[in-house]
Amino acid sequence: MKFSKEELLKFYETMLKIRKFEEKVSDLFSDGHIPGFLHLYIGQEAVATGVCSNLKKDDYIASTHRGHGHCIAKGADVNKMMAELFGKETGYCKGKGGSMHVADIDIGILGANGIVGAGIPIAVGAGLTAKVKGQGQVAVAFFGEGASGIGYFHEALNMAAVLKLPVIFVCESNNYAEFTPREKHLPIQTVAERGSAYGIKSYMLDGNDVLAVYETFDEVVSRTRKGEGPFLVECFTDRWSGHFVGDPQRYRPLGEKEELQNKDPIIKLKVFLQQEYENANDEINKIHQTVDNELAYAEEFSKSSPLPHGESTLEDVYAQGKQYECNSI
Repeated sequence: MKFSKEELLKFYETMLKIRKFEEKVSDLFSDGHIPGFLHLYIGQEAVATGVCSNLKKDDYIASTHRGHGHCIAKGADVNKMMAELFGKETGYCKGKGGSMHVADIDIGILGANGIVGAGIPIAVGAGLTAKVKGQGQVAVAFFGEGASGIGYFHEALNMAAVLKLPVIFVCESNNYAEFTPREKHLPIQTVAERGSAYGIKSYMLDGNDVLAVYETFDEVVSRTRKGEGPFLVECFTDRWSGHFVGDPQRYRPLGEKEELQNKDPIIKLKVFLQQEYENANDEINKIHQTVDNELAYAEEFSKSSPLPHGESTLEDVYAQGKQYECNSI
């Protein structure tokens, strides 16, 4: 697939915004501005960018512990995201959700999730809704390889396959299930094998190459939208940080973190841009400045926003349901 310069720069901007957002909130957390826990997405930016660049505004995504990258790639407002992490009233959940519960239903973000793999059946439910309503949406479930060992992963894949739902299962294979290395909890070589066992077309790719991710999902999303789904795609990528900010990572071999940084997906795309276009550095520098300004404003917005009032704990507990006409599936 031939990419335009504008497309490549857009991929670069999205990945850079994810990286810098994570670095900034990590620093703010260490300085005591952010309560709770943070699970960073640094190193995996190419997956969220390549997948979500193929989605429409009303397509659905269901995320994981480390969901900031998925939300930014889907188009979430970084001011409201950061304010949510600060626990402020201007955040996506009015400060009541925090890092692992950022959601924006208006653009199909069904929420990050604090329970391993819990986004998988949620995406299947969204896929069922999309099929019943018949409006052509697809649903994407992001998860790590550790989540493929839980029960509802298998229930969800079976249901999606039996009902032929428009769901794409995106496994971000980053070599660790929380603190456990891949080879100690996965008795098979690939998660793609588990998709194939349910009759689901399954692929594997280099998740550190945003162009490879985009190309594969260009086809997979199109085929899912046409009714061929579900699909499963295993993206091999790297988690640079620990399971959470503050994790001492004693389970990692010495030197591994340095090796991972040699496969940086952002540097890989930057080098490609510099090789293809003589004036790429000028535009790359502009993107860095734009992203820095946007995140500096988000930090100031979050610090100056009010905390939620005490009575708000009783608000938004229940939602009014809607009724839809149900056709045969």
